[in-house]
Amino acid sequence: MTFWWDLTLALAAFGLALSLRPWRGVGRDGPPGLWLAWLLAMAVFWSADRLAAMPITQPLSGACLLMLMMGWPMAMLALLPVAALAALGTDLGSAELLHRLVWLGIVPATLALLMGAALRRWMAHHLFVYILGRGFFATAVAGALAGALSAWLHGVPDSLRLEDVMLGRGLAAWGDAFLCGMIVAILVAFRPHWLATYADRIYLPK
Repeated sequence: MTFWWDLTLALAAFGLALSLRPWRGVGRDGPPGLWLAWLLAMAVFWSADRLAAMPITQPLSGACLLMLMMGWPMAMLALLPVAALAALGTDLGSAELLHRLVWLGIVPATLALLMGAALRRWMAHHLFVYILGRGFFATAVAGALAGALSAWLHGVPDSLRLEDVMLGRGLAAWGDAFLCGMIVAILVAFRPHWLATYADRIYLPK
């Protein structure tokens, strides 16, 4: 039953993303190289536990940074090649791959989008609100919440304890947030146009 829930969430996200036609926002020169490099990094993150042969290892997501760089619609479509690359050289079955696509990709990115919209609505439009709020704290909360929801709906493997899995997912969420916040800060300073969700006119105080 949980497989069909995951499939429904995935199809709904991809259908909405396609309807928005996000590729229109990509310039003639194509996407920045960092976007493509991050997709490759995410594929490694998603398959880290299988590559290391350590089931307790909780994969990083990377989807929140992808969403901040590309915008939500384009990020949803970009998650498909990430999942395909993560399947290469691993024993991830179709059900597990779909599970990771939804709970490492779609759900945390969508939660981070919603939290970012709330920050933009109720917090001051300031540079550090974007970096710390959206880049760091929203990523940490989105990752931890997605991990908790996944454990609640799907349970955990029989060989692992729920407490260990939740601790691992919480630590992974904070690690993800550290990477995201650091890279967002660098991009805001040197390549703000690589962040589809950032604009000087919004976040720089006048």
